[in-house]
Amino acid sequence: MITYGHENYIEESINSVLVQNFDAEIELIISDDCSPDNTENIVKNIIANHPNGHWIKYIKHNENKGAIPNFVWALSQAKGKYIALCEGDDYWIDPLKLKKQVDFLEKNPEYSLTFHKIKELTDRKEKFTYNNPDEEKTYTIGDLSKENFIITVSVVFKKNIEILPDWLQYSPIGDYPLHLLNASHGLIKYFPDEMAVYRVGSGMWSTQNTVDQIVNTMFSLRFLLQHFKNNKEVFDNLKLQYTNFQKTLVRPFEEKKLLETKIKDYNYLESITSFSYLLKIAKIKIVKKLKK
Repeated sequence: MITYGHENYIEESINSVLVQNFDAEIELIISDDCSPDNTENIVKNIIANHPNGHWIKYIKHNENKGAIPNFVWALSQAKGKYIALCEGDDYWIDPLKLKKQVDFLEKNPEYSLTFHKIKELTDRKEKFTYNNPDEEKTYTIGDLSKENFIITVSVVFKKNIEILPDWLQYSPIGDYPLHLLNASHGLIKYFPDEMAVYRVGSGMWSTQNTVDQIVNTMFSLRFLLQHFKNNKEVFDNLKLQYTNFQKTLVRPFEEKKLLETKIKDYNYLESITSFSYLLKIAKIKIVKKLKK
């Protein structure tokens, strides 16, 4: 659990982990990236007073590391056979979540990663996260390399990698590369049960504008393309993603250039400045004035 400035959410997030009904030992690693708010006091109060507070290993960094370096550092502290992720503004809603996912991985060694449907908490009308199906499914790394359909708060995976690649801490995105790295060690299992809540508008990713998201995704894809250069299927899918994002990014500039070219064309200029067109605009403005 990485956290920064989550004083309004961290208690709900931690408690959702501490209520898990699980047969084995749980260690909750909370990596606080030098939060400037009351996050630390809330965490320490839970450790002191919650019956399962001893599950928590809390670390507050003296200086801000940044979201991805903090994420990578927290992963490196995990000693368990399996790792689950829950950022400090999200939370789980099923006390059997860990048991269901770990039990499946224990019984199915050919699988490396599990995830599930999530509930999105947002004021937005449009859905922000990926709309996953209503039936169980098995995916491969080939599927995942086409697009990221895994929401981080839903994952439980085997500790496949003792030492993560150095480039991961420089990637603007941490979760998608991690999912792909894990998927290179086995199959992916999806459960249609809603077992966690993703809070839109409070995390690093969901507060970025579209252009920043595209640029950061492309930057991360460059690392992934280099890492998977010897896996043709994965490389080709990642390359297609990169190309599509690139087209999306330059489209507004191309449209602007096309418009400038059209404006230079006399016939086009004549058509949009015809008397009937100008009269229509004038009528709209007159109506607006009358309404005032």
